[in-house]
Amino acid sequence: MQLYVYVVSFFAVANYAQTAKDTVQPKKLEEVTVTTSKLIKSKAFQSQNISSIGQKEIEFQNFQNTADIIANSGTATIQKSQQGGGSPVLRGFEASRILLLVDGIRMNNLIFRSGHLQNSITVDKNMLENIDVLFGSGSTLFGSDALGGAINMTTKKAKFLSDIKKPFTGNFITRYSSVNQEKAGHFDLNYATKNFASLTSFSYTDFGDLLMGKNQNHNNPFFGERDNYVETINGVDVVVANDNKYLQKPSAYKQYDFMQKFAFKQANGNQHSLNFQYSTTTEIDRFDRLTDLATSGTRKGELSRTKWYYGPQKRLLGIYNFTKEKAFLNSDLYINLSCQNAEESRFQRNFGNYNLQNRIEKAAMYSVDIVLKKKFTKGELQYGIESYLDDLKSEGFSNNINTGEILPIKSRYPNGKNNMIRNDLFVNYNETINEKTNWNIGGRMGFTTLNSTIDDNTLFKLPFVSINQSNLTYSANTGIIHKPNPNLSLIADLSSGYRVPNIDDLSKVFESTKGAIIVPNENLKPEKTISADFGIRFGSKNKRFEFETNYFYTKFIDAIVTDVFTFNGEDKVLYDGVLSSVTANQNKGRAYITGINSGLKCFLVGNLLFDVSINYTIGRITENKNQPLDHIAPLFGKVGLNYSKSIYTLNAYLLFNGKKDIRDYNPNGEDNQEYAPLNGMPAWQTYNLKGSISILKKATVFAGIENILDIQYRTFSSGMNAPGRNIYGGLRYSF
Repeated sequence: MQLYVYVVSFFAVANYAQTAKDTVQPKKLEEVTVTTSKLIKSKAFQSQNISSIGQKEIEFQNFQNTADIIANSGTATIQKSQQGGGSPVLRGFEASRILLLVDGIRMNNLIFRSGHLQNSITVDKNMLENIDVLFGSGSTLFGSDALGGAINMTTKKAKFLSDIKKPFTGNFITRYSSVNQEKAGHFDLNYATKNFASLTSFSYTDFGDLLMGKNQNHNNPFFGERDNYVETINGVDVVVANDNKYLQKPSAYKQYDFMQKFAFKQANGNQHSLNFQYSTTTEIDRFDRLTDLATSGTRKGELSRTKWYYGPQKRLLGIYNFTKEKAFLNSDLYINLSCQNAEESRFQRNFGNYNLQNRIEKAAMYSVDIVLKKKFTKGELQYGIESYLDDLKSEGFSNNINTGEILPIKSRYPNGKNNMIRNDLFVNYNETINEKTNWNIGGRMGFTTLNSTIDDNTLFKLPFVSINQSNLTYSANTGIIHKPNPNLSLIADLSSGYRVPNIDDLSKVFESTKGAIIVPNENLKPEKTISADFGIRFGSKNKRFEFETNYFYTKFIDAIVTDVFTFNGEDKVLYDGVLSSVTANQNKGRAYITGINSGLKCFLVGNLLFDVSINYTIGRITENKNQPLDHIAPLFGKVGLNYSKSIYTLNAYLLFNGKKDIRDYNPNGEDNQEYAPLNGMPAWQTYNLKGSISILKKATVFAGIENILDIQYRTFSSGMNAPGRNIYGGLRYSF
């Protein structure tokens, strides 16, 4: 019934929009340009389904972090296990099965896990120029991991004097939010000459503990309220009553982001650029794990953990870019050299156990990306090579918080040498056959090796001391766009994708849930997909109306899922003092994911823009009696109205999610069934209002209210409640 209401509203307003008369100077829908390291084109020529979020939208919506920008776009969902997180889900794929890129460089590394990741928040939202979300396999463009799609986050460029007309420009931004006492500040400065440019940026954000909503979500029961929590007082763990049960303690953290770019143009037209990015946080509490209750013993039914937090999440990236026109066989040359360092650490301690477990992962990534582009009369050829080396150091130890005693413990990954090497060749060709038809075709082939060794095999004895794999990889895609008339596009796209098992898939020993551990399985092989997309895009001649709908079907082959397993012939083992069921990552045959997403944009009257997006996905493991596949979000979308004039903008929108019934959860996957109500995750809607006004030529004031009704809800697969009513405001000053 709920879906019916949304769909009826969708088409009712669309019909009104076509008959409404413009009363003021009419605005037009802007042409969307997609910008990635492999693609800079108008969306009108893309057969792949792509959603782009531009700089104006990012700055106006003014969300707290990059993950929230994606979540509120209405085209993707976000999972959160802690406030300092945000794991995007695209077409039923999440984490290591979608590819994150920043300025065209892969963020995915050899320890990206299949569960939930918070890496997207390490990209400073204040410095984003645009976000491109590519749905469906992106393996031919970007290589391994892009099974469900890719998210490319492009940061602002250092601008030359020809671009901005004066040597110094910049921005100062400050912001405050009530829901978590957010205090944020940002400063950036661009220095420009004719041939040299420098861009410096710094952001600071202080988030307090997060308030959930206080009002009942329709007739659904209240859940997730925080009645008490654990503190350590004078060296002793005690349960403390929470003064405000709607305050999710502990969830506070701080974040710091820095970026420095240099650009230089030679007299012969060659361009060089350097791009340095650094992001770090304070400790981030894993809120969901701190709400777990003991399942046995004298403390059964009481909070089981005193500490479970991530250490400072650090990301360091350096990129050198070189561009030369007509460099080889009349092809333009683009070279990217990059190095990255990412550090993750996990710290946990059970109630009454004063040995704090420390597990620290340090990953280093190096890449070379060479792209050549050659234009023809009606087409463009793109070809090149990519080479990546990932390296990992993993360690584990415990320290007693009272005595200081340090003891070795099992590291999360093998404690010896861990590395992956990937080398790929790729080619893509795009051609305009005639004024009505455009088509593209592409292919990629590569070879990946993985090596993982165990130096110390005494703490949790495995039947082997090394894992070595080699995989030949390949993918292809083809697509066509046909326009029977200038306002109608018929779109078809066929693509294959792959994801090579990484160190996290093959080698980790990990407590997935209380009483269940994941052990290594050296027999894993790559996951593969075959996807077909069919779409229709219709726009009015005056560019004030656009409707687009896409149907997709993905066949998932050799899908890696976590299922029951044996270890040394046993289905239960003792791990960290708990008798735990044994599971492992396994290629469980075949699965499918299918769904539809539709969007409408139209100006009702004058400058009043109506915007709707609706997304529906289902996924099943066909090898196991059509068991639900995990990561499949329920029906979700967005309905909005936006009115803008020269100095002010007003935006009102509704975000909605349908119900996720408990029978549609995967019992052994990453859906976090234990953090959902008994019958599954209830449907929810939030109402939101935002505005901005330019009070001076260079100053803009912005303010808004999110979740106006202060509804208590939780997004699917998340481990903490969503923010309650949030009143925010701030100032942007540009010079």
